[in-house]
Amino acid sequence: MSDNDVRNHPSLKLALMLSAFSALGPFTVDMYLASLPQIMDDFDTNASLIQASLTASLLGLGLGQLVMGPLSDRYGRRKPLLMAMILYIAASIGCAAAPHIELFIAVRFIQGIAASAGLVISRAIARDRYSGVRMTKFISLLTTISNIAPLISPNAGSAVLSYSSWIGVFVFLAMLGILLTAISLWGVEESLPIERRVRGSLKTLVENYISLFRDRSFMGYALLNGILFAGIFAFVAGTPFIYQNIYGLSPVQFSILFAMNGLAIMVGSQLVKSMAGRMSERLMIGIGLSLSFVSTAAILIAVLSYGSLWTVFGSTFLFAISIGIIGPMSITLAMEPHGQIAGSASAVLGTLQFALGAVISPFVGIAGENSAIPFGIVMLVTSVLAIVSYIVVVRSDAADDDHSKAQSIIRRSKRGI
Repeated sequence: MSDNDVRNHPSLKLALMLSAFSALGPFTVDMYLASLPQIMDDFDTNASLIQASLTASLLGLGLGQLVMGPLSDRYGRRKPLLMAMILYIAASIGCAAAPHIELFIAVRFIQGIAASAGLVISRAIARDRYSGVRMTKFISLLTTISNIAPLISPNAGSAVLSYSSWIGVFVFLAMLGILLTAISLWGVEESLPIERRVRGSLKTLVENYISLFRDRSFMGYALLNGILFAGIFAFVAGTPFIYQNIYGLSPVQFSILFAMNGLAIMVGSQLVKSMAGRMSERLMIGIGLSLSFVSTAAILIAVLSYGSLWTVFGSTFLFAISIGIIGPMSITLAMEPHGQIAGSASAVLGTLQFALGAVISPFVGIAGENSAIPFGIVMLVTSVLAIVSYIVVVRSDAADDDHSKAQSIIRRSKRGI
């Protein structure tokens, strides 16, 4: 990227624009949560089918990235993003106009697929434009801004409901889609030149995914990122019951503490941004993993000993800071060697987050809504698995590379080279 390009595309401006697309995921999932009872009454259905509409959108967000990522590698970033935003508008209107719950669930799945483009392509654009320390700093800035969305989306939904029905929520999401379509048309410049795009058939796209899965370093960082974000899913699933049922907080008090953990992720991301280039990447990840382990161990000890609310909250706050540290670093280090297929690499990273979150988070409630012990165990297990993933996959791969380089030097020296 030339100096002229840097001046024309300041990091903050680009981060604000890309974070708007990243925000589509949280808004799609969170904004309608407060309206679920109203939707259940209007469709005259049961809670199970209403929950299925949430599951459908999450599946769309997870699986859609596997489609949108390769499409952006083949056709460029701008065109698939624009098409996805138009599809998002149509899906949002379809949700608002759905005559029965079955169609509502189906359209929510499509809405999730369309929203997934914002998540996966925003990371791919970041990789197209930046590398090395500059990418680390930019991803940290993007993470900081993007974490505003989960803080405001539930409240935005409640605000719309105070003036309208649940249909108004999806009309609002359609309007958000229109805004992002306009940004796609006039704000997003193509970041993937034609000569760098992936050529070939579906077989080529599959081979690209296979190459990523065979890359030990990539999969190590992807698993590290996905496992710890599964801890965030467990936190989201468990804390509403723990804070309100066990510690007796009101919904408003819970919302405040929940938002504070979003701020903690932003703090961790800012630490990475400020230390990038001044501290080694391995040391930063080591600090993040250590903080993750200590904080989740403290969570488990607190719930086993019936510790105070502030002990649990303080420990989860520190865990969220560790996510803010590890998230940008793991994304940068995973995608750095795969600029040619950044869309596919971004898709694997995002899908693993949703897939592992879907597997791990249900264990939080295995002992009922009045026990926090499974929550503490799950949180600690995610930290331990992340550490194991990093040591066994990433560090061992680096050690193998160092050994291979050393052997090559020895062989060349014996030949007199």
